Amino acid sequence: MSMNVKSTKRQKEQARLEHRQKKDAARESRKLEKANRPPRQPGDVDPDIAGIIPGPQPLPE
Repeated sequence: MSMNVKSTKRQKEQARLEHRQKKDAARESRKLEKANRPPRQPGDVDPDIAGIIPGPQPLPE
C-alpha cells in the first residue's frame, strides 16, 4: 500500500510540474507577442471591444 501511495503522489507532483511549465511557457509567449505587437495609433479601435454595442441587447429569437 505504501508503494502505491508514493507512486500516486509522484504522479501528482509530476502532473503539477508539467502544468506549471505549460502555464509559464504560455505566459512567456503572450509576453513576447505583446512586446512584438505594433502600438495602436490614437483613434484606432480597441480590438478587445470592437463590435460591442452598449445598452440593452436584443432578445434571442
